[in-house]
Amino acid sequence: MHEMSLCEAVVEIAVEEARKNGAARIRAVIVEVGVLGHVDPDALVFCFSAVSRGTLAENARLVVERVAGSGWCLDCAKTVPMTEHFGACPDCGRRHVQMTQGDELRLRELEVE
Repeated sequence: MHEMSLCEAVVEIAVEEARKNGAARIRAVIVEVGVLGHVDPDALVFCFSAVSRGTLAENARLVVERVAGSGWCLDCAKTVPMTEHFGACPDCGRRHVQMTQGDELRLRELEVE
């Protein structure tokens, strides 16, 4: 389960940023997870409570916001939705699409006190 190591990295970054800003406690961690990123949001949430134990993020909420996949079709010269890696353009059917969004894992926001 690679979500455990991903969650460890998220908590480490969140705690570091909270400390930099003088926070005493993290109330919520909001992350963006791309639908094409091979990350199970439920597993991420499951791991969060174990990984955050004993840190400023203990008892914080992990909020996972899903990010849709999209890419740039080189043949159509436009942004198109993507539902799989290396998928075909839904307009022209060719596979000359470069992914631009949907495989990220990003710490977007912290709620602290």
